[in-house]
Amino acid sequence: MASQVYSPTTAPNPKDSWFMVPSDNLDKIRFGIKVVEVLFSFVAFILEEVVSSCVNCSSLYFFEFVSCTAFLFTLLLLILLSTVLHTRVGITCWPSLVRAHLNSFNSPSSSLRIVFASDHSGSAYENIAVVFGFFATVLFAVDLIMFVKTQGFPFKKDGKPEASNGGPAVGPAQPEEEKLNPPTQ
Repeated sequence: MASQVYSPTTAPNPKDSWFMVPSDNLDKIRFGIKVVEVLFSFVAFILEEVVSSCVNCSSLYFFEFVSCTAFLFTLLLLILLSTVLHTRVGITCWPSLVRAHLNSFNSPSSSLRIVFASDHSGSAYENIAVVFGFFATVLFAVDLIMFVKTQGFPFKKDGKPEASNGGPAVGPAQPEEEKLNPPTQ
């Protein structure tokens, strides 16, 4: 008897889920790409940590830094965009933030990985790290291309004022009508 009364009202609401893929900012394909980006960057970072000796340590350390930051920032962005947390952070310009993230890890990491690939001691760990680094770079490029195709280019200027972070859109600055303090004599 009680199950007949309460069954229609206790159905789960799919909107109350903490996991939000697909959403306005992340579709299923780009979610999968981001997961693989995180994994490849993490593997490249771990393999660089395992290297015991290096010929040119500065390129090794910078490669390690880029792999670690790509892993951490992409993981953070993945967690924010695939859960309800992105609605609670107060950032209103997610497309611009995502594109800036992709640009920041695509160009430096690709150029650095080329330098490191040509200037390392040739150990197995370094060779495998370079391969995973290149795979991660390719995935960042694919992610950027897919983002621009689906979301458009977020930094284009179309004459409309852009919204500031958390505030209303503001137009061009207007000169003051009245001075705060009149001139004294």
